[in-house]
Amino acid sequence: ADISKLLEEMKKMGLQAAPPDHCYAGPGDVACDFCSGRKLKALKSCLVCRASYCEQHLQPHYDIAPLKKHKLVEATVKLQENICSRHDEVMKIFCRTDQQCICYLCSMDEHKGHDTVSAAAERTERQEELGLSWQKIQQRIQDTEKDVKVLQQEVEAINYSDDKAVEDSEEIFTELSCLVEKRRSDVKQQIRSQQEEEVSRAEEVQEKLKQEIAELRRKDADSLLWFLSPALPRRHSIHKHIHIKKEKTK
Repeated sequence: ADISKLLEEMKKMGLQAAPPDHCYAGPGDVACDFCSGRKLKALKSCLVCRASYCEQHLQPHYDIAPLKKHKLVEATVKLQENICSRHDEVMKIFCRTDQQCICYLCSMDEHKGHDTVSAAAERTERQEELGLSWQKIQQRIQDTEKDVKVLQQEVEAINYSDDKAVEDSEEIFTELSCLVEKRRSDVKQQIRSQQEEEVSRAEEVQEKLKQEIAELRRKDADSLLWFLSPALPRRHSIHKHIHIKKEKTK
């Protein structure tokens, strides 16, 4: 009776208006196993039925009592991975001893006495552990980003300090260069001035010496002419004059 009702419900669904294109399964999507022709995207997969259902074909699992007990999961193409290959049963148990999913028959057979929990409980616990791990990772990322930011600020401060030091040193060297150049120019000008003064002084002395030499030569020439004059009295007076000068000298 339940199967007949299910089939009847599915027939009624098939008479409804065609859904829009984006509802149909494409590459990479899980297709509904009950759609004929062009298949719709599966919304859920049933581990008991081992089939995937679109929204329309899934409705009986919410309306029919026996189907409500089935285990529904997010639509997946890997349904067979949830089925025990040995007992062909849904693996709803997780064996912590062997770290694998098993069915209820496995728990009474080779996994008897092992530490087991429901697969859902294990999944929840692992999700919590992953959540805590994710939080730790996020905190570590934030701490690392803060450290990177601090280091970046330090690098910028060092670069600014070095740039400022270079700028200051260049300014100092420029000022020193200007001072050295000015001093060089002043010293050069001073040397030139002293040179000009000394040359001028030497030229003045030279000119005086030339004048003295000219005057001495003129006097020497006059004396020679006077000495060579034919007038004897004049010559006698000259000798007398010379003799008198010698006497005065004694």
